[in-house]
Amino acid sequence: MVSLQRTVWDNKVLKGYNTTDIPLEFCMLQEKAAAAFTAWRKKPELLGEELADVVLYAASIAEMTGLDLEHEVKVKVEKNSARSD
Repeated sequence: MVSLQRTVWDNKVLKGYNTTDIPLEFCMLQEKAAAAFTAWRKKPELLGEELADVVLYAASIAEMTGLDLEHEVKVKVEKNSARSD
């Protein structure tokens, strides 16, 4: 099974999207997070699409930096589950 991260990456490469400029990806991630917030406030019907964009940019950054985002999310969930607060 191909990971979501890999699918996102392969599409970026196929479409000729940015695959090298990490600061640009972080800026785009921020823009997409802001767009998701605006959708939540003003156009809830677009919230799912905007949140999906946030995930796509996060997955791209993970791929660009050599991280396995699925693994990192699992580790973080386990860490949060173990917290007592």
